[in-house]
Amino acid sequence: MNDKVDLLLEQLKADSVEYGDLETADYSLTEKKNMIRSLMNIRMPGRLPEALLALQDEYLQRERAEKGIVTLAEIPTIQEQYGKIPYADKLSLWQGDITRLQVGAIVNAANSQMLGCFVPCHRCIDNAIHSAAGMQLREECSHIMQEKRMRCGRQYEEPVGSAVLTKAYNLPCDHVIHTVGPIVYGELTDALREDLRRCYESVLRCCAEHGIRTVAFCCISTGEFHFPNEEAAKIAVKAVTDFLRCHGDAMDRVVFNVFKDSDREIYERIFTSGL
Repeated sequence: MNDKVDLLLEQLKADSVEYGDLETADYSLTEKKNMIRSLMNIRMPGRLPEALLALQDEYLQRERAEKGIVTLAEIPTIQEQYGKIPYADKLSLWQGDITRLQVGAIVNAANSQMLGCFVPCHRCIDNAIHSAAGMQLREECSHIMQEKRMRCGRQYEEPVGSAVLTKAYNLPCDHVIHTVGPIVYGELTDALREDLRRCYESVLRCCAEHGIRTVAFCCISTGEFHFPNEEAAKIAVKAVTDFLRCHGDAMDRVVFNVFKDSDREIYERIFTSGL
């Protein structure tokens, strides 16, 4: 395994104009893996050499196996966990790394440039998803944005509340759905609440249009985008249940994925208090 890590790192360095001469021979295995992720994170869109892709895919598949894949059969429904609330048999709450989930689609909280996070090893969900999927995901997003700029102008940015479907590449899910959530700079307004609601609705409509019957949502707009966590969770649950009320036959399961204990506790309060 260490030889493959070394080989991939050397290929990424050779692919990099700025870091080709970086000396990594004395790095620990953890440091080498962090450097691999960092070089992937900062790589601009562009032609991906087949040899590099093959090494990357082998490496990411091995990393995926080590982390472990979580299937829906392993995730209880809200009905099984907390009792009967509307659509409890179609809803789940799961705490953990969203890149482990084997579902129809996972949701990425993207930025308006739609190219992923370029900050090396940043802890945002955008970085985590692109890092686990592989460099092909940024390339596909770049092609999508290029096509949109040809139609809409060179300054086009993905609007808040939309949903963009891509492949998942080295992730265990089938697709990634990218949505740009609202950023809260100061006071939380009704317009920002509506923008967040549209994110959830747009993703679910995207699922219905493409026959995707299971989806896992991250906590859109919280964290780096500063949307208050409790308010975001209430909007998320209401938006999903409103959609299921009209289009329940289109979805088999909607998972609310959380990473922090505090977010899990917020959702638990919502589900135990009843909708």
